[in-house]
Amino acid sequence: MWNNEWRGSIWTDLDQEWDMIVIGGGITGAGVFRTAVSAGLKTLLVEARDFSFGTSSRSSKLVHGGFRYLSNRQYHVTYESVKERQRLLRNAPHLITPLPFNLPNYQKYNLPSRVLHLGVIIYDLMAPKWNHQVLSSNDILDRFYGLNHIGLIKGFRYQDAVLDDSRLVFRIIRETVQDGGTAINYASVDHLLRDKNGAVHGIVVRDTASDKGLTAEVKAKVIVNAAGPWTDEIRRELKNPDRLRLLRGSHLVFERARFPASEALNFFHPHDRRAMFVIPWEGATLVGTTDIDHSEKQHKLHNEPCAEQNEIEYILSAVDFLFPQLNITQTDIISSFAGLRPVINTGAATPSKESRAHQVWNEDGLITITGGKLTTFRIMAKDTLEIASASIGKQIKINSHQRMLKDLRADQCGKLEKETCNRLFGRFGGEAKELLHLAKSYELKKIGPLPTTWAEVRWAAASEGVVHLDDLLLRRTRIGLLLPEGGKAVFPRIRQLAQTELGWSDNHWEIEEARYWDIWQSFYSPTPGKFSEK
Repeated sequence: MWNNEWRGSIWTDLDQEWDMIVIGGGITGAGVFRTAVSAGLKTLLVEARDFSFGTSSRSSKLVHGGFRYLSNRQYHVTYESVKERQRLLRNAPHLITPLPFNLPNYQKYNLPSRVLHLGVIIYDLMAPKWNHQVLSSNDILDRFYGLNHIGLIKGFRYQDAVLDDSRLVFRIIRETVQDGGTAINYASVDHLLRDKNGAVHGIVVRDTASDKGLTAEVKAKVIVNAAGPWTDEIRRELKNPDRLRLLRGSHLVFERARFPASEALNFFHPHDRRAMFVIPWEGATLVGTTDIDHSEKQHKLHNEPCAEQNEIEYILSAVDFLFPQLNITQTDIISSFAGLRPVINTGAATPSKESRAHQVWNEDGLITITGGKLTTFRIMAKDTLEIASASIGKQIKINSHQRMLKDLRADQCGKLEKETCNRLFGRFGGEAKELLHLAKSYELKKIGPLPTTWAEVRWAAASEGVVHLDDLLLRRTRIGLLLPEGGKAVFPRIRQLAQTELGWSDNHWEIEEARYWDIWQSFYSPTPGKFSEK
């Protein structure tokens, strides 16, 4: 669908009157895009970098209610999120999958077990369902190799869900394009267009995928600002005061063989009792997350956020407390990543106390949607359309029970094992049929210890709008996060599969490869930040 010619054709067709322009290609923008097109609006989505480049490829990979928000008394956020988790589990099987969470209680926490037990009961009743257990210390020790037994009182088991966040964004956007929407990445908004009354009615957009300097004035009845961490940058053009507090959450990735985990572990950091996770994800083990202020200076200075050394040490100290027998050190980390949460600044004393509720504002015709969580993106989109509808100039019908993904069955896989078949249909939707039809049999083999197949690499390179190599390895696939050294050992095979599909010369490939290594070392390696400090 997005081959080597797609960008040119979209730029040619930009000069038309749109009902809506959505700024931002993360999960929030994708949700608004999906809802608008479903309501019959001619909609354009523009993303300054790659789809899901920001927060939506750097989350904790969870679709969850937010168990920790109960302790902050954010009951409405938790209730809303739990309901949406259940909806997504029904509507997106194989992309969003159930994951058991285990919560050990240690004497060191100084938390009565009855409080945690009440928490998991309330969490279940919000769904509503009844799917939790009380575990003895032996029960929970049996589930996690090397778990600290000293001071372990008992445990609790409840259910949440896990996903590949980038693939959720891609599937929503691509299915919306199939239904008539238009989306383009590497299209940066240079500034807003305003009419004689000062109302926003368009954008000037610039192509950042090439050095041709292409720009276009594009007008619409309504402009939606869904730019995530860059939301205030768009709003500043209207001379409005900043309203966001950017919070950085960093994560470490380990090989599953080195750090075994088949279920998730929800625990409290021994130093400050912040809630953290150990999560089995895509054949690896993910540990996080931090929650610290990310300064405006850092946001402007660096191309991407990265885990800082003090955050890495903070996470490792928690791992050392929980799994002392494993002797995990920084040399065991295969990658790291950090995401920015664009929460609304209420002046809370600590980042973890800030509310995760979302808000929608209309400022001189610019509709801004921000705050919220990945799990609640459907509700955020609905609320945005309801506010924006007054500016559309025609009656629109908003489906309050909007499906964000098309209904499908994982079938037509032949002799392919069921797990891989389900994976492909979950991540690629109906396009999985074409992917399987085009794939050679040996391309359906898994890449090392990962569930990812070689066919996914070829498909993404051929038809998913890859502009740079990091698009392919960090977002279309997650090879750069999941294999040591950013996937260096499999690079010859990746080049063999992808270079021709991308239409890149040898010189172009080598430039992209050098660029990828700079990005990976600076923002995703076990020791990030070196390049960005130059």
